[in-house]
Amino acid sequence: MSLARRSIENLRRQDWTAVAIELVVVVLGVFLGVQASNWNAEREKSEKAAVFTERLKSDLREEAWGYELQVSYYGEVLANAMRAADALTSKVPLSDEALLIAAYRATQYNGNIRRRATYDELTSTGEIGLIRDDALRELAMRTYTSSMFDDIVREGQSSRYRNLFRMAIPHDVQHALAVTCGDHIVPVNNYAAIEHSLDYPCATGLSTETLSTSAAILRGESDILAALRLRIADIETDMFNLTIYYKDDIRDRLKGLAKEGR
Repeated sequence: MSLARRSIENLRRQDWTAVAIELVVVVLGVFLGVQASNWNAEREKSEKAAVFTERLKSDLREEAWGYELQVSYYGEVLANAMRAADALTSKVPLSDEALLIAAYRATQYNGNIRRRATYDELTSTGEIGLIRDDALRELAMRTYTSSMFDDIVREGQSSRYRNLFRMAIPHDVQHALAVTCGDHIVPVNNYAAIEHSLDYPCATGLSTETLSTSAAILRGESDILAALRLRIADIETDMFNLTIYYKDDIRDRLKGLAKEGR
């Protein structure tokens, strides 16, 4: 006999004790069913949170590496820009080839790829709360909402100095500079390869006449020197932001997270 039919029979017989017991059984069954469903949902949520937390940590560890790459890279761009400016103002003598190399490297920028897929997925779905570690969640928000990184790239792309250099120097000279003295590719998470990814000894292979002609163009263009000075000022601002302004709340915290993962 089913529980429902048995309950009806008990009601007809006014067997209240049996009715009460059966009611408790029903309520208890529903309660346990709901609890089991809740426990299962919570377990699935915890597992999902753990996966996203590890993914976010992995992304931020790569961001930590990318941050150090930017600091080193733009430090080298700045060093070359100042070297070229000193040569153009006759403060420090440079050979024609050394001037061209420094001036070319001063035009460079690093469009480091951001590792933000996990953060974007969490925020687009409204599930950022799955990251229960408050410090980790805050670090991610600061890292991915700061406009600094995009501003640095945008500034490098639209640099007046970069445009003037590209317009003034013959294409074959620029090509030789890019091939022989351009950026070294740095493997992701390889900290040892960060240093000297741009500033390293090189030779263009260009003839003395070609070097002399191109260097004369740089020395004869007053607009190039003015734009180079602006480029130096902009990079100094970028370096201040990277190494001082965001040191405590982004850089040092990314370093700490990266260190935990090693």
